[in-house]
Amino acid sequence: MTAVVPRRPTPLATAARRGRGRLAIVPLFAFLAFAFGLPLAAITYAAFQVRDPATKDVSFGTGNISASLQDAYLNALRSSVEISATVAVLGVICGTLLAQAVVSSGWAWLREPVLTASGVLANFGGVPLAFAWVATLGNAGMLTDLFDLTEYGWSLYSFTGLTAAYLYFAIPLMVLTITPALDGLRPQWREAAQNNGASTWQFWRHVGIPVLTPSLLGGGVLLFGASFAAHATAAAMLGTGSTVPLITLKIAAALGGDVLVGQENVAFAMSLDMIVVVAVVMAIYLPLQRRSSRWLA
Repeated sequence: MTAVVPRRPTPLATAARRGRGRLAIVPLFAFLAFAFGLPLAAITYAAFQVRDPATKDVSFGTGNISASLQDAYLNALRSSVEISATVAVLGVICGTLLAQAVVSSGWAWLREPVLTASGVLANFGGVPLAFAWVATLGNAGMLTDLFDLTEYGWSLYSFTGLTAAYLYFAIPLMVLTITPALDGLRPQWREAAQNNGASTWQFWRHVGIPVLTPSLLGGGVLLFGASFAAHATAAAMLGTGSTVPLITLKIAAALGGDVLVGQENVAFAMSLDMIVVVAVVMAIYLPLQRRSSRWLA
């Protein structure tokens, strides 16, 4: 019997196959260009449009960018970065510990309810979340009156209070993000570490945490972005005249003319500042992610 030797594909067939594969991603890039590219171009175009308050003439310059990085606007940007970084760090720590406790327990009756509740709470934000926190821990909230929290310096309408409110959806979001990575830790790695006399702390220090680094960084970036862009919760809970300056509230006030009239282009400049901050965070995250993600391949 003569063996049938499969024919190797010709260079033309290989090129045609690659061409079809590239065409398959055209819809994705078209969607990204429409959903992200056009808004970014519009924001950038408006941010560099400077309107003369006297003559109403429009020219291109960096006046709006300079205004967005001064005084109250700069303070709001700095405050937003601080609160977002705080939420990201605390959310990563608390969410990872909670997810590890659920994964290591091995109990399906505990895992499924926790993941289901995390999926619900991660999307519970905006006005409903603000109302729940005001009714519970506001100045006249139920728990505030029950435990006299104001006597201990508690205030929901502060940096600490807003951070706690953001953590309500940040921790469940981190649980959903890190659980698949924790499931990806191979039991053979722990067994090999134990056979070589490594303690639990040594395993996590030299194996577990380095392997989870991409997922931890990704979760931190996700929580930072969610907190940095959050608007409805802070607007409903604090209002535009809050004692916690946030860049999203400043943008809303400038667009609505609540404080100063004719500051719409400054609002676009502040939006561009936010995009730059997120881009910097992603520029730091991506090289680290590529460097360490090979361990989970």
